[in-house]
Amino acid sequence: MKEYKYKINGNLYKVAVGDIDNNVAQVEVNGTPYTVELEKKEVVNVVNKPRPSAAPRTETGAKVIAKPTVATGGHAIKAPLPGVIVNINVKVGDTVKASDVVIGLEAMKMENAIHAGRDGKVASINVNVGDSVLEGNVLITLE
Repeated sequence: MKEYKYKINGNLYKVAVGDIDNNVAQVEVNGTPYTVELEKKEVVNVVNKPRPSAAPRTETGAKVIAKPTVATGGHAIKAPLPGVIVNINVKVGDTVKASDVVIGLEAMKMENAIHAGRDGKVASINVNVGDSVLEGNVLITLE
């Protein structure tokens, strides 16, 4: 037993604390034994926010970067700056207006909305979500 001496309001108390089992302690105050139930501590689990996944890599460890493609006709919607494709809002065959957001491109920790630029029909989508692209890469071709 651990022994302590306390002075409360001028009165001296000799306290001995014995074993603690399942939040119940055996305590002796000035020779009088007591069974003391301790407050249970709640366990708080801290959940960390998941980190974004890394850019895909090849077997050699090199980053996968989409190569520029040559548009064979129609209007090419190109990447205005290098970044990573975070979402594609259209699919092949969709009709789009000039102001429609067709792709979300993350660059420098900011998401940029890529607009169609002119009215048309989506002929091809040259990228996938998660692809790294360079400035000038053709992302989507419109008819």
